[in-house]
Amino acid sequence: MNGRIFIFASLLCLSLSCARKETTEPALQAEPAPTLYGIDYRNYSLVEGTFAQGEPMGKVLGHFGLNAKKIDDIDKACKGIFDMRTVRAGNKYTAFLEGDSARRSLTHFVYEKNVTDYVIFTLHGDSVVITPGQKEIRKERLRATATINSSLWNCIVENNLSPALAVQIEDIFAWSVDFFGIQKGDSLTVIYDRNYVDTLSVGIGRVWGAVFTHGGKDYYAIPFKQGDKISYWDENGNSLRKMLLKAPLKYSRISSRFSNARLHPIYRVYRPHHGVDYAAPAGTPVYAIADGVITYKGWSGGGGNTIKIKHPRNLMSGYLHLRGYAKGIGVGTHVQQGQLIGYVGSTGASTGPHLDFRLWKGGKPIDPLKAPSEPTEPISAQNMTAFSYVKQCIMDELAGHADSSRTIVQLDSLPTLAMPLDIAENTEK
Repeated sequence: MNGRIFIFASLLCLSLSCARKETTEPALQAEPAPTLYGIDYRNYSLVEGTFAQGEPMGKVLGHFGLNAKKIDDIDKACKGIFDMRTVRAGNKYTAFLEGDSARRSLTHFVYEKNVTDYVIFTLHGDSVVITPGQKEIRKERLRATATINSSLWNCIVENNLSPALAVQIEDIFAWSVDFFGIQKGDSLTVIYDRNYVDTLSVGIGRVWGAVFTHGGKDYYAIPFKQGDKISYWDENGNSLRKMLLKAPLKYSRISSRFSNARLHPIYRVYRPHHGVDYAAPAGTPVYAIADGVITYKGWSGGGGNTIKIKHPRNLMSGYLHLRGYAKGIGVGTHVQQGQLIGYVGSTGASTGPHLDFRLWKGGKPIDPLKAPSEPTEPISAQNMTAFSYVKQCIMDELAGHADSSRTIVQLDSLPTLAMPLDIAENTEK
């Protein structure tokens, strides 16, 4: 009897052991299929090439056995997705061919529009499917610090940073920092993403925070999403976006300032110059300094080609000596702050290419370099706790004290439950 019980118990243990083994051992995972542009290419022959100068898409498709009707079908299927007439010389294509060498047919054709974007032409019988795609972009988070010796642009170049970073920094601080008054010894620290496709750098991604030290004062830029838009804010939660841009153009110098008695360079008499002259190469883009409506566009005698814009709060801005106007600009046109309106020129009474920029308040001229500019709406009370968390994380990272567990990598939802207690308590007080 005891023997039978022992045998039964042994069999039961063996059964349970096998059951545990069956449930705990992981199933073998199949290796994912290798893909190219998201296509399993194992059953295809691949032909790669580049477009020659002036070579149309239809000609290349014809090399792979497509007749004129099929090419026309593809062109119709592309409507609203891709224009086959926009192919560029040097851009790459890849053909996916089925069948043996004696009789191969084209199933997929991929055209690379640029280093990141491509279009797939899929052919199955009489059907044609056009699918846009994008290569996977890898982001590398970087922190850079640089001291300015002459200009922001030169600083970026001297420190082997991307010129695109200079553009983003100037856009972020356009309302706060006078880039025409930068002093030697000013400095910049910035956290940003550099984007890669494979090992090729494809530009700059988001700037995650910056501090610009100008004239001994620190100007912070903290990204935060309020409403449906991500903007930049200072350390106190005030928007960096203000009513007026600091200047209506980039990368130039001030050649003449606001004055009630300036010696005119052409007429050689002393007369008021109620504007600021920005010397810049002909063709330099000129932007509206604030939202408004164009009230004048045309020739204004000594001012040459001129635009005037009416803004809220009884303000008017003027842009003189323009070479030409941006497309779609006319009297009555509503423009947004930072919108392209024209190009630097030397029309009218001018000794060389420059922009004469003017401001009036209530019809009276004011010095553009001294014009007050109020910020837009600050961080709301209900968002202040979340903003304080983001601000502290970004400022720590800017100072070189980054904590990987608190690195801000997205702003659509924040780990509010992970906020340090002191931040939440201080914000509520």
